[in-house]
Amino acid sequence: QVVLVESGGGLVQAGGSLRLTCAASGMIFSFNTMGWYRQAPGKQRDLVATITRGSSTNYADSVKGRFTISRDNAKNTLYLQVNSLKPEDTAVYYCNVVPPVRKYWGQGTQVTVSS
Repeated sequence: QVVLVESGGGLVQAGGSLRLTCAASGMIFSFNTMGWYRQAPGKQRDLVATITRGSSTNYADSVKGRFTISRDNAKNTLYLQVNSLKPEDTAVYYCNVVPPVRKYWGQGTQVTVSS
């Protein structure tokens, strides 16, 4: 079965950076468009960045210029470099295919940005 494991979150001050990692197993990772999603407390889960199997990327307006999505198909791993963090970036970050498959959701990784 498909297992997605996110890591790399933490508590950072505004303006700080983190690198989030998503390790995938049980799927042909390289064939899939992958995405990073986030869910803040009391809000819906939103897509923030996508990367196609050809490594074309797209970003939500709220993170454009600050976040960078990348992938290593040889390692079945997805990354999200998050820079210039703002308190409004505080959320649990998840990876999934695009569009998402419900049963693929992992536990996510918490990113908390203090002002």
